[in-house]
Amino acid sequence: MIKFIHKYDDITSVENLLKAWKEFKKGKSKREEVWEFERNLMDNIFSLHKDLKNPRHFLQNERTSKIYKHGKYEAFNISDPKPRNIHKASVRDRLLHHAVYRKFYPFFDKKFINDSYSCRKRKGTHRALNRFRDFARKESKNNTKTVCVLKCDVSKFFASIDHKILIEILEENIKDKDIVWLLSQIIWSFNSTRIGVGLPLGNLTSQLLVNIYMNKFDQFMKHKIKTKYYIRYADDFVILSRDIKYLESILPKIKEFLTNELKLNLHPHKVSIETFASGIDYLGWVHFSTHRVLRNSTKKRILKRIIEINQNKLGEERKEETIQSYLGILSHGNTYGLQEKVVGLSKKFIINDK
Repeated sequence: MIKFIHKYDDITSVENLLKAWKEFKKGKSKREEVWEFERNLMDNIFSLHKDLKNPRHFLQNERTSKIYKHGKYEAFNISDPKPRNIHKASVRDRLLHHAVYRKFYPFFDKKFINDSYSCRKRKGTHRALNRFRDFARKESKNNTKTVCVLKCDVSKFFASIDHKILIEILEENIKDKDIVWLLSQIIWSFNSTRIGVGLPLGNLTSQLLVNIYMNKFDQFMKHKIKTKYYIRYADDFVILSRDIKYLESILPKIKEFLTNELKLNLHPHKVSIETFASGIDYLGWVHFSTHRVLRNSTKKRILKRIIEINQNKLGEERKEETIQSYLGILSHGNTYGLQEKVVGLSKKFIINDK
């Protein structure tokens, strides 16, 4: 059993808050709200530290708490590519999120299964794609056998995380009640459809907390269902097998566990069992036995974005960074023609700007 060695004071210390600030402000130093906070940085750091440290006694039930209380969120919508509702906390609260994250991530990351890929260092989409390809080759005996893929998606993932269950999972791993109290402050600072449910898209801590929440499901899949070829990326997960009846038999067990243990439901229109040869749409790519191609909607979005970048008259450096980023994405599949088109459009824009 891996033990969480840090104490509450390690997380809320001035030293940890300062280190968290350096990490938080990377790429954000020109934003007005960040500049305002940094203008009186030490006063703000000491103020936050004081609120986190000082006890406040409740004589009625003899329980001890702290002065700190998480603030409200600013809500806005983005298209990424589908519409998403983002909730942004204040700089003060986001600083605390970073202070919590930098102590908790190394501890919990060691508890996660190898094939959980979302929001983890040295993981990510590309490694998940390669692992998916490798699993398919192994199970198909180098494409000589038919492989089926059970593909599932959790419905309204972030909005459905149950606060009480999440805190119970944290209590199983962390014995320090002050630390659990602090995490509860962050968790209970947001509610989606009803009180006690949901984590905000936009919090750094939310990325870690959903992985902690879903690790319970990952462990169930690996140790109870004993799935050999299982990959999860956030709320999307796949299981590969040559035995379609096996995949059909475990689906009810998956639904039952998610519903009873985590109060989550599978998306009714995003559960399927298909053969690999027919093309599996997963993580933005359509996968076949011998290659993968970019999803059509993703192609259109990339080309549209390049045009928008030109119309917005961004600087050449920003344009070049974006183009190289897209070319990096495209290099992970059979996209030679699309790469040429992206390069051609970018050259055309540079000439037009001149």
